[in-house]
Amino acid sequence: VIPYDEKEGGGNKPKEDVSAYRLAYPGDIVMNSMNILSGSVGLSRYFGCVSPVYYMLRPYSNEDDVRYFNYIFQTTVFQKSLFGLGNGILIKESGNGKLNTIRMRIPMDKFGDLVVPVATAYEQRIISDILDAKCAEIDSLAVDIQSQIDTLEQYKRSIITEAVTKGLNPAVEMKESRIFYIGPVNATWRLTKIGYICTKLSRYFEAEDTALVCSNQGKVLIRDADAVGKMVSEDNAMQGIHEGDIAIHGMDTWHGAIAISDFKGKITRVVHVCDSTADKRFIVYYLQHLAFQGVYKLISNGVRGNTSDFRSWDKVKDIYINLPTTNEEQTSICDYLDEACRKAEEIIYKKREQLVVLEEYKKSLIYEYVTGKKEVPAQ
Repeated sequence: VIPYDEKEGGGNKPKEDVSAYRLAYPGDIVMNSMNILSGSVGLSRYFGCVSPVYYMLRPYSNEDDVRYFNYIFQTTVFQKSLFGLGNGILIKESGNGKLNTIRMRIPMDKFGDLVVPVATAYEQRIISDILDAKCAEIDSLAVDIQSQIDTLEQYKRSIITEAVTKGLNPAVEMKESRIFYIGPVNATWRLTKIGYICTKLSRYFEAEDTALVCSNQGKVLIRDADAVGKMVSEDNAMQGIHEGDIAIHGMDTWHGAIAISDFKGKITRVVHVCDSTADKRFIVYYLQHLAFQGVYKLISNGVRGNTSDFRSWDKVKDIYINLPTTNEEQTSICDYLDEACRKAEEIIYKKREQLVVLEEYKKSLIYEYVTGKKEVPAQ
């Protein structure tokens, strides 16, 4: 549970009229009735207002420890027990056991009928104290690993920015671009627009073609065949995409959803599928660099808070790019970035695996204590 101002990424803007909002107090268990199945529940340290879709819970008895019940709600076993209780539930369980939902809502009367294990008040306090200490240790390790990941991500972004603005010669002469969102650029390169070097494509596809997504990881991925939810699949809402095509997501441009496809398939028309005579890798690296710098949100506000809207090709083709004048220089820069990013991503992948292991261990520990599988000291 965090203040809205600390929320990362995009999302819905809070309503100006908060008269329908509910109050949450320190010590309340705050639960999102539409996302509880995917773990959207926590113990509040704040006083403030929350959306009407949130429930605030406390034990009836003052002798009970609210931390204990919060830990129960954190377990995957408890979250799985909510299957079938919601109105309009759409659920997916990923390979690592994480539960994902598409905007469900669980009524409080159904939630209130659930059965949970309740230890004595003394055991609740001991269990909560133990879990507070052990989870703090795990969280501290996770914070340290995440900090390492963030440093690596920032390093990767910095080398991309350096290479696509200066090139590989650190002593190169720079000049002012006179474009407010670009700044100084390599004086030997050519300032142009995306529309002059990229062609928007309209490719044919077959209904049975592989469904793809342009992700904010900067990759075109095969859409999970087991994913549940509404995917736009009508013929008039899809388009073909081939291996080697540039993909620019019109709604998630700000988030770095720009990539070269490694696959042939079909993809939503919200994504611009493009070709270019320049090195496509340079164009993608450059457009990702603009995302890192927050340029897209600066020049085109989105329909959701803290996003951008580039669904119109006219907006995309008007973006400025400073391009090396020779294909040889473009290629050498991209080869360098490919290798540097590959090495960084390998380390990041291993670090993220460590985070998954820590999270699984934490959930297992919580489950074992709140269900009595691990003994607590006798009174």
